[in-house]
Amino acid sequence: MEDTIVGLDIGTTKTCAVIGFVNENNQIEVTGVGIAPSRGLKNGVIINIDNTVSSIVKAIEDAELMAGTEVGAAYVGVTGQHIKGENSKGVVAVSNRQRTITPVEIKRVIEAAQAVVIPVDREIIHVLSKEFSVDDQTGIKDPIGMSGVRLEAEVHIITGSTTTIQNLLKSANRAGYQCSDVIFAPLASAEATLSRDEKELGVALIDIGGGTTDIVVFIEGGVAYSSVLSIGGIHVTSDISIGLRTPIESAEVIKKKHGASVVDLVDASETIEVPSVGGRAPRRIFRQELAQIIEPRMLEIMEMVDRELARSGKKDILAAGIVLTGGGAMIEGCVEAAERVFNMPVRVGIPRDIAGLKDVVATPQYANGVGLLKYGIKMSRFRTKSKSDRSGGMGSFGTKFRKFLDNYF
Repeated sequence: MEDTIVGLDIGTTKTCAVIGFVNENNQIEVTGVGIAPSRGLKNGVIINIDNTVSSIVKAIEDAELMAGTEVGAAYVGVTGQHIKGENSKGVVAVSNRQRTITPVEIKRVIEAAQAVVIPVDREIIHVLSKEFSVDDQTGIKDPIGMSGVRLEAEVHIITGSTTTIQNLLKSANRAGYQCSDVIFAPLASAEATLSRDEKELGVALIDIGGGTTDIVVFIEGGVAYSSVLSIGGIHVTSDISIGLRTPIESAEVIKKKHGASVVDLVDASETIEVPSVGGRAPRRIFRQELAQIIEPRMLEIMEMVDRELARSGKKDILAAGIVLTGGGAMIEGCVEAAERVFNMPVRVGIPRDIAGLKDVVATPQYANGVGLLKYGIKMSRFRTKSKSDRSGGMGSFGTKFRKFLDNYF
């Protein structure tokens, strides 16, 4: 299918592929999903290309089988502590005779804003527009068509390690797929789970993955802060494996099936079976013992995030609170643990506004894959419309550019 898009979430513990398209009702329809264990990454960074290639092939082939179609390219998510976000400003003079702001001025001012010193081993992944100012008027989302002599843009620049990104692209290519674009993973998760009202009011998206916890803060519709912490669900699994003396694979199953982030939420009489190592017989323990292992680690993750939010200077203006997503958000009691730390409203974010296999992907672990799919569809539409409008002059391109700003910023 010509308009079929693939979102590829290559994580520390799993690789997830989501296939979909825009149906006749203008809805994003998910037609295929594939998940494969991921053993080639550590804390979001590739450490074994062969293992990464194998997991990509398995995930996409399973998604293709479900969707009944083959794909050749994918939108790939990237994360890891190598990712850095910073705010920057740029100013240009409106130089045309009419003193009217056109897409040409927008392009110039964004180029001026991204003229920051970047080390040779890093590259820009995103330049996200936050707001514009025209002369003394601030807080403008779309200045096209306005009159003025001075245009200022405030942007959020996300950069990453060039070698890490190249290894990601190389893995996708060796698996037989082109990379349509690389997207900072929590931006994709935000695309899938957040409403426009939340972004306008002020919200922090916390994506608890296998090896990393990603943070993106939205204020007045734009990205105001981003950060990546090298801690995630795999650390919870490791704690369970050590604390209960059980294999890491069994610890992961126990975490997903019986885990709880708050001891007080667990019935004191409830028991679970724990596999042993070395051929020993399984044993039964109280489920509260498991929660006593999980709770300190989950609180540690939340406290680390809380310190990042305090460092951002935006914590006190998050009127829409916190949205938790990613596989780590599926542990029972995660919301209650987060509310204790953040002292503000918390909810779990699941993919929204989709059709097709919506019941299959309606869990936090699919937020990134679905978000990459939605991001890819919007970007492909924008590029297609921009190309078709090149003969229509600056006015028609300006209309499409406005829609692009409206969708993303």
